[in-house]
Amino acid sequence: MSSSTFGEWLLIHYASIKSRSPNEGRRRWKLQVAQKFWASSEKTLSFTTAVGTDGDAEFHMDSDPFDEASTNREELGILLRTDFSDEAAWLAFCSRLEEGEKEFADSPLEEDDTTMDDQLEPNKASPSGTTATTTTAEDGSHESDDDSENSLSTIFHIINPSLSQERALLTNISNLAALRLFNDVDVRQAPTPPPDTKRIRPQNRLVDSGGWQEVYVGKNLWIYDAKSNSDQCVRVVSQSSSEMYGTATADSWRARVSHICELQVNLSSGAMKIDFGGLDRWDYAERQRNMREAETPGVL
Repeated sequence: MSSSTFGEWLLIHYASIKSRSPNEGRRRWKLQVAQKFWASSEKTLSFTTAVGTDGDAEFHMDSDPFDEASTNREELGILLRTDFSDEAAWLAFCSRLEEGEKEFADSPLEEDDTTMDDQLEPNKASPSGTTATTTTAEDGSHESDDDSENSLSTIFHIINPSLSQERALLTNISNLAALRLFNDVDVRQAPTPPPDTKRIRPQNRLVDSGGWQEVYVGKNLWIYDAKSNSDQCVRVVSQSSSEMYGTATADSWRARVSHICELQVNLSSGAMKIDFGGLDRWDYAERQRNMREAETPGVL
C-alpha cells in the first residue's frame, strides 16, 4: 500500500500516464508518477483534488513485465547475477549457496536475541573496517508457524539470464536500478535529523528532499557483482534508509554466501533489522552512485 500522500498522486496521475504509454507496465508507470511528485513544489494535495480510495486501484492491480521474476514468485528474496565474466566463480558461489541452504534447513533458528558479527562482511569503505552487525527483534516474532518457510525452494529466486540482451540489462546494474526493476516505488517522510544536525544539501530523494524520501516495496534484492567473483559475497540492498539520518534508500553492504539464507529468512519474518549499532557502515561508493542516478534527468 502506498503512503497516503503518494497514493493521492497515483490516484490522480497514474491512469493518464498509463494511457500514454500502455506497454510499459505498473512499475514504470508508478515511477513516472514519482517523477511528477519530485518535480512539484507542492507535495501535499488538497482533499478536493484527490478523490477516491486506492484499495482496488489500477496501480495495485496492474501487471508488470518483471512480476514473473519477483511478485509472482513464492521465494522470499531475489538473487540477481549482474556479472558474467567468471563462470567458475559463479558456479562455486552457487555450490556454496546450496551448502548454506542445506545447513540452514538442518539447523533451526535460535530463539534468543543474536548479533551475527561472523556472518557479515565488513564494509571496506568504512574507515574503521569494523564488522557490520545485525540486530534481532526482541519480541520473538521470528518463530514461524509454517515449516515451509525453511524450505530450500522458498528462500531465493536466482536470476541468471542466458540471453545477451538480458545480460546487458543487468550487467553492473546499480542498486537503485535493480530496485526499480523488481520492486515498486513509494514515498515516505524522511527520518528526522537529530538536534543540531542540518538537512542534507544538496537535497536528494533517496535521503531527504523537502522532508520526503523515495522508498521501494517488494522482495529483498541480493546482487552478485564483479567483486563477488573473488569475495563470494553479495550486495544486500536496502529498500529504504535506516532510521539514522543521512543514510539512503538503496544503500548496501556485503554478506557472505554461506549465511544469506538465514539472513533472508530473518529479514522476511521481521526478526532482524540491519542497524550497524547506529553507525553508518553502508558502502559509501554505492550510495554515491545511487544518489547521482536518482537525480539524473531522464533516468528511470
